[in-house]
Amino acid sequence: MSKPALEISNLTVGYGDVSVLRGLSLEIGQGQLVALIGANGAGKTTLLRTTSGLLRPVSGSIRLQGQEMQGCAPHQVVETGFVQSPEGKQLFLDMSIRENLLVGAHNRRARAVRDQTLKEVFSLFPILEERQHLAAATLSGGQQQMVAVGRALMAKPKVLALDEPSLGLAPIMVDRLFESIARIRDLGVTILVIEQNVFKVLQLADYGYVLENGAISMQGSGSELLADSHLRSTYLGI
Repeated sequence: MSKPALEISNLTVGYGDVSVLRGLSLEIGQGQLVALIGANGAGKTTLLRTTSGLLRPVSGSIRLQGQEMQGCAPHQVVETGFVQSPEGKQLFLDMSIRENLLVGAHNRRARAVRDQTLKEVFSLFPILEERQHLAAATLSGGQQQMVAVGRALMAKPKVLALDEPSLGLAPIMVDRLFESIARIRDLGVTILVIEQNVFKVLQLADYGYVLENGAISMQGSGSELLADSHLRSTYLGI
């Protein structure tokens, strides 16, 4: 049996004396798309920041394809293969689309195959190839989100983490973005999605976790979670 792409065990993280994550455990299989949902303040961003090496856990372990990640600096985490597309896109708006994408290929593994990866990103998002020499500021919000996802793909992730990718997008752009995310999963990329659009992400997810008050309160396949009465009333208003 192959190792999980990402395995987090008994993770406890806090700011000062305040615990944000309390004994959290989750697992993502190779090639899976896994959703992490929860209310604002549940600890989702803290989990991403800890996995990325920006925060140090009080206890617990993080393994990427079996390799221990605690104590790694953020650039080492990216080099190893955990790459996130952050909430809010965080592009260099005065730089061209192409330049923004190439920023993602900074690590050693990615530089070696940069040109091929750029072709793959343009295949996923043809509009970016058409406009590659324009400033990122000229794009719509949805197109800028494509740049943010493409930049993360340029880093050649073993696990791609998407933090609120549909935030602030028009419904038609949300549909297009999730179609692109499905295509990325179909290419064999393992994906962790943190998303407020619960219905949309669970329709797509192979598996999902619900984070409440710093701990996993529910888990199951996307269809199982969508059928759960507590989840439907709490997160879908049904």
